[in-house]
Amino acid sequence: MKKISLPIRFGLVTSAVLIAYFLVLALFHKHTNPAFSFFNAFITAFGIFEAVRLKKLENTNDFSYGEGFKTGVITGFVATIVFTIFFLFYATEINIDFLPELLHTFKGSFDVDIGMVTFVVAIMGFSTTVVSALTVMQLFKKSGNMSQNS
Repeated sequence: MKKISLPIRFGLVTSAVLIAYFLVLALFHKHTNPAFSFFNAFITAFGIFEAVRLKKLENTNDFSYGEGFKTGVITGFVATIVFTIFFLFYATEINIDFLPELLHTFKGSFDVDIGMVTFVVAIMGFSTTVVSALTVMQLFKKSGNMSQNS
């Protein structure tokens, strides 16, 4: 359990920041504009960055690319799952008019329900997690230069 407690903690903190950002957008009625969701990628990437950075500080000698990538993916997946659950709760219990408002911003007649939208939110979070973890690991991987490895 000690091995995954760090990414779970950072995943919970990252999800709390994502939820807070969503609620701030909701205060200004901007949460139905999909353009603002691009900032979620930066929040997720920063949470993954911090988790991997601390993991490397804890295990300087034993740190590997795989260990860092696993830490990043667990962090992002925990954040995505918690945020998706919050999103589903918000759209079904807190603001019933959210889904029609969101679909109206696309200016189309889409026949989707809350399950499909929640699934898309989850898939977007998982894909952002994988891309962010791969990007962050470029900063923390061991260099291929001979002088740095010795």
